[in-house]
Amino acid sequence: MKQRFFPLIALSILLLGSCKSLVEKGNDQFLSGQYQYAINTFGQILADDSTNLEANQVVAESYRLSNRIEKAAPYYSRIVEETPSFNNYFFLGQSLKAQQKNKEATAAFEASKQYTSDEALLARVQREIEGIKLAEGIENYWPNHVLVNYKELNTPGADYAPVLSEDFLYFTSGRQASGLYPATGTPYTKLFRARADGLKVDVGGIQALPEFRNEEGLNQASIAISPDGNTIIYARGNSTSAKDLPEVALFASYFRGAGFTQPIWMPLNEDENWWNSTPAFSPDGAELYFASNRPGGFGGIDLYKATKLANGDFGNPVNLGPTINTPGNEMFPRMAPDGKFFFSSDGHPGYGKLDLFVAEKDESGTQVIKNLGQNFNSQDDDFGIFFTEYPKAGFISSNRADGVGDDDIYYFEDKTPKPKIINVLLNVFAKETKADGAEAPLPQTRIVLYGSDNKQQGGDFSNTNGRVRFTMAPDSDYTIIASKSGYFSKSIPYTTKGKTPDPATLIQDVTNVTLDTTIFLDQLILEKAIVLENIYYDLDKAEIRSDAAVELDKLVKILQDNPSIRIELSSHTDSRSSDAYNLDLSQRRAQSAVDYMVSKGIAADRLVAKGYGETQLIIKDAKTEEEHQVNRRTEFKVIEIKE
Repeated sequence: MKQRFFPLIALSILLLGSCKSLVEKGNDQFLSGQYQYAINTFGQILADDSTNLEANQVVAESYRLSNRIEKAAPYYSRIVEETPSFNNYFFLGQSLKAQQKNKEATAAFEASKQYTSDEALLARVQREIEGIKLAEGIENYWPNHVLVNYKELNTPGADYAPVLSEDFLYFTSGRQASGLYPATGTPYTKLFRARADGLKVDVGGIQALPEFRNEEGLNQASIAISPDGNTIIYARGNSTSAKDLPEVALFASYFRGAGFTQPIWMPLNEDENWWNSTPAFSPDGAELYFASNRPGGFGGIDLYKATKLANGDFGNPVNLGPTINTPGNEMFPRMAPDGKFFFSSDGHPGYGKLDLFVAEKDESGTQVIKNLGQNFNSQDDDFGIFFTEYPKAGFISSNRADGVGDDDIYYFEDKTPKPKIINVLLNVFAKETKADGAEAPLPQTRIVLYGSDNKQQGGDFSNTNGRVRFTMAPDSDYTIIASKSGYFSKSIPYTTKGKTPDPATLIQDVTNVTLDTTIFLDQLILEKAIVLENIYYDLDKAEIRSDAAVELDKLVKILQDNPSIRIELSSHTDSRSSDAYNLDLSQRRAQSAVDYMVSKGIAADRLVAKGYGETQLIIKDAKTEEEHQVNRRTEFKVIEIKE
């Protein structure tokens, strides 16, 4: 991206005796910003004398000022050997950093500290050194986004800064140029468009911008189009005509009835000697972001925001502040719909020259800057991000080494692997156990599935086989409730955890896992005694033992599942003590069991405690301990069903 970044810097160039005319020519070219021409001229001198200090200085500065600082390293290296200074070592460090020669760059930055006591300069050097260290730990912001050169769209010249508007892709290109930009020796750029559907561009139908004519003999670049399509803003400049504006400025064209107006210089430029470029609208069109080197910023080029005024113009530019802006250069802003702010910078920790960054808020609300990582950035310029489908797809621009030409347009897509889908198909069978022990299906049983959040996930009546099928998620917890008139309702927990294969081992995109479970329902018959197994008490005591509590918890669950029933809980003894004693003991035991259930949340009016002593012996002439145990039992029976 070879737009001119810095204002012209006049250097003191010594005349070289016999080469006087050649030096004067090159010096004039350099001072007028014709950097490539100056490189060519002084290159002739260096071909004869590679150690010529003045020629090395001009070539180094020409590469730096035309945004090709990575090519300046050998020239700065020769300069510091003869005339070490802060600037020469600092720019050498930047050149080496742009080549990702981090160890050598750090050494050059450290050396520059010896030639200044200026706190601001020392702070900038330290920022560069720390930036190199931080760059080593950069993680990819979107690990699964893949970048691809749009070769069919690119040319050997510059192609960059694409934006999509109303089914057209607009971009900057050096194709169809009528002259060369003297600063870089590359073709002047114009604005073009082609029909597009997202990332799909009709490369066979590329045409020069039809809304207004591209001008000859200058650069037109970095177009921005308002969300409603009625305003076009772009950067225009670098003309060699003395009658034209001296610096790059923003121009605007407005749709008025039958077409767009001729572009006009925007008031927010404020001063014709200030560099203003890379505009971008906010998603709602109410704000315009742009880059400028106007005074009062934090570095070479900073990012600003201007607000739309009542008359439709943009005014009152505000610097975006030191979190985003650095002593380096920030440009190509892009505000995303979710408030994240994307931009390019060579001042934040990165891989070389311009990198793509995002400013976002962390959990505390503090704005933080993150490099997008190596799947977006390279050691060269990476800039001009635009989303066609945020944040999954879009375009960027880059002049990295694997490109078709100069700056190239790349597209990116989220290639996150589709997760392997596992559907758990659960067959729930409702059954009852007959008197002879045989199992029988229960059709027309209402079976409902609830998730771990207690929200219903599904429900249906069982078919003639007593079956209902549910689709469930892997590694999840559920509750299944079955109910049928004339039967005790029942709820059971069910989990799919550990019952499905590891998705990483699957080949197919969708895998169905079928599981089965059965719920047995008991008939609900008034006054029918049901024995609670394993309810034991210590000798001559009525306290609930821990093993008995486990069994009583099951009865608590039955009452919770069947809120309309009222029960009698009875206790029975064997015949080995007096009738009165056994009656009292059994009553206390029954009451103790009722009290326990009340403590578990069952309403007291749903429970009746009844001690029968030895009045309802199952084995009247019990002799063995096993026969006495059959008589010592705890039962419950439903005594009322509320409608």
